[in-house]
Amino acid sequence: MTTSTTDTTAPHAVVSDSATDGPFAIQTEGLTKKFGSQAAVEDLSLAVPRGSVFGFLGPNGSGKTTTIRMLLGLAEASSGTINVLGHDIPRHLEHALPKVGALVEGPAFYPYLSGRKNLIRMDAADRFSDAQSRAERVDYALARVGLTAAAEKKAGAYSLGMKQRLGLANALLKPRDLLILDEPTNGLDPQGTREVRHLIRSLADEGITIFLSSHLLVEIEQLCSHVAVMNLGSLLAQGSLDELRSHAEPRLVIEVDDVARAKSVLSQHHIIATTKNPTRNEGNTSGHPRATTAGMVTTLVATVSVDTNAASINQELVAAGIGVSGFRIERPSLEEYFVELTGEGFDVAR
Repeated sequence: MTTSTTDTTAPHAVVSDSATDGPFAIQTEGLTKKFGSQAAVEDLSLAVPRGSVFGFLGPNGSGKTTTIRMLLGLAEASSGTINVLGHDIPRHLEHALPKVGALVEGPAFYPYLSGRKNLIRMDAADRFSDAQSRAERVDYALARVGLTAAAEKKAGAYSLGMKQRLGLANALLKPRDLLILDEPTNGLDPQGTREVRHLIRSLADEGITIFLSSHLLVEIEQLCSHVAVMNLGSLLAQGSLDELRSHAEPRLVIEVDDVARAKSVLSQHHIIATTKNPTRNEGNTSGHPRATTAGMVTTLVATVSVDTNAASINQELVAAGIGVSGFRIERPSLEEYFVELTGEGFDVAR
């Protein structure tokens, strides 16, 4: 992404002044979408706090895009309720949509028109838009996403990443209270990804609520204050990142030279340990049970309570003549916690 030197000061306040009062920008209750007998989304109850950057995390096929389409009135729910910015959807869709910007399933543009003309055409099709400020708003949106230099280039010649940025520009053509973004960094190179994430942060700093769908855990951790985890159409967890981290139970990780005796000591504390990858450690050949690193050192892992007396357990292991070369209590990472919830992995870096 080429960083534009054009002044990106907004011609108007970024956040609209007509936001409906209430603690949540998005709220759903029992939201369900079925295709025949198959439920793509089932009994989904979301609560997205105003002013948050809310991550909507899940593997592909987990129901994220279907949910977003229902939030925007692009798909009809089979049952349940939706409230966006204080308005019932789809009943009062026309009252909510002017305050919502969206990027869903990759933007579609006229390939024979320039990026600028595409935005002008889209803004003109919006009956709520102001024609007098159109040119100024289009220029601002293009500059905000770094496309000023390519504004006159035909959209058909844009790369996937440039089209994604043009879609973001379209979402920023008017002051918004809420942005709904479906995989906004999809197709971007590393520099473009960094700049789009920086843009999302700056929009959040201005008070816009961001609803960010992603399968990238690193994106959620870097950008979001809150997260909901989806899998197979169902909500598995939601809350602030700190709340979800606290839900992950602590675990005891020890490295010992005698697995059977170590498990026996742990069982006296009602701790059931499992064996993790044995590792060969060959730095020291002194032969002393506690100090030696020769031979096989096996890692045992066990879930423990927060009030486990780790020091006492360590002393008992040593007193039993067990060589302990590693001993710690740790909390699982968010990645491990989410994998435990879904049974699937997440892309964790990009």
